[in-house]
Amino acid sequence: MMLSVFPSNWGWLGLAVSERGLAGVILPQPNEQTAWERLHAEHPGGTRVDGDPWPEVRTKLLKYLEGDLPDFSDVPLDLPDSPPFWRKVWEACARIPYGETRSYAELAGVAGSPRAFRAVGGAMAANPIPIIVPCHRVVGSGGGLVGFGGGLPQKKRMLEMEAAAMRG
Repeated sequence: MMLSVFPSNWGWLGLAVSERGLAGVILPQPNEQTAWERLHAEHPGGTRVDGDPWPEVRTKLLKYLEGDLPDFSDVPLDLPDSPPFWRKVWEACARIPYGETRSYAELAGVAGSPRAFRAVGGAMAANPIPIIVPCHRVVGSGGGLVGFGGGLPQKKRMLEMEAAAMRG
């Protein structure tokens, strides 16, 4: 597993890349050291690399954080071993379009278990590839912002940025 960090206009991001695909994204952190710490904590045993192990993904993430809305559907993912329900939830989440949100209950229904909205919360909390699997687009049943590894202010900022980009 190759690990790298890079700066963006939102802070420092981290990537974990395996031979099978993108295995992890660390959301923007305030500094390089914090990004490395988070990356190593989530991917122990990974090898720190200088340079850019996957320039296309880095470019897409940077464009995203600049308000462009790139297509991430062609990025191969290396998701960890996880419960089958979580995989269904991540796949459903990855299909939520820019500028839209879904509730935990809606995702539970799409994943085939309409009452498992708490389990959807667990899957979102364990999502190793935020932005590409856009867990920030998952909201509470009343539309309120709840739960996000990057913090609710960052979740709100991402949703507002996407909405503004969709309006043109």
